Amino acid sequence: MTNIYKSEEGKQKVEALYRQALQRWPVPNRELLVPTCQGDTFVIASGESNQAAIVLLHGSGTNSAVWMRDVALLAEKYRVYAVDIIGEPGLSAPSRPPLKSDAYAAWLDDVWNNLGLARATIVGVSLGGWLALDYAVRRPERVAALSLISPSGIGSQNQLFMLKAGLLLLLGKWGLRKSFKAATGSNAPSPAATFVMTIFQHFRPRMERIPIRTDAELAALKMPIQVAVGGNDAMIRSKETRDRMKRLVPHADVVYLEREGHILPRQTAAIVAFLRDAAPESRRSEIA
Repeated sequence: MTNIYKSEEGKQKVEALYRQALQRWPVPNRELLVPTCQGDTFVIASGESNQAAIVLLHGSGTNSAVWMRDVALLAEKYRVYAVDIIGEPGLSAPSRPPLKSDAYAAWLDDVWNNLGLARATIVGVSLGGWLALDYAVRRPERVAALSLISPSGIGSQNQLFMLKAGLLLLLGKWGLRKSFKAATGSNAPSPAATFVMTIFQHFRPRMERIPIRTDAELAALKMPIQVAVGGNDAMIRSKETRDRMKRLVPHADVVYLEREGHILPRQTAAIVAFLRDAAPESRRSEIA
């Protein structure tokens, strides 16, 4: 277990804000607490239980509230499971095993098993994209398709930016605003931006370098794959992501949005269109 918050008071404040946000979840849902090898994992289940399953994995420093604008469209055709990643500011356990280990695949095995999933599509953003990719590499038989938005682990991290962002986080609210603008390319106020900046006032972000997948690992991926990246991504070398995917995974649908940063415009319609063409099938349990 890891102390991922700067104080108990900060933890309670972030969790209270998150619970308030969840009250606005736009479709009927069930909140599940799934036991795993890394501790309890919080999952929001939406959509009909007899539909193909999609697992949503958010990015670092956030939680499943990031899917609020996406879930209604996805839940029309899919059983959607929004999973709070362990070690992040959601309602899952604070565990942070090493990223280079197989611990996250074992964790997702438990999530899959407890939800009754044999196979599922994974939609992952940033760190969530890395986790989705890691699971697809280690457990390809359990991944029906992948949709990766600004994923880590394909193109290398921009270490200069990460250092700059880390220093800015030490400078209070002003530094948070500057860091947010540098990461997203925008300083426009919004409820989501305010929520994220509140989180980072109290949350200790991961400092571990994200492992990069090898050429052989990427080339071995055979499931349908969609990747969307922004050309102005300050955090990840997105041209490297684009070029490696096109070279090593030629069947992948790679979208390069030249003027966008790490936080992309909504990709929900593109994800639905991709999944419609890919037509993945997943089995699930009726109790989930």
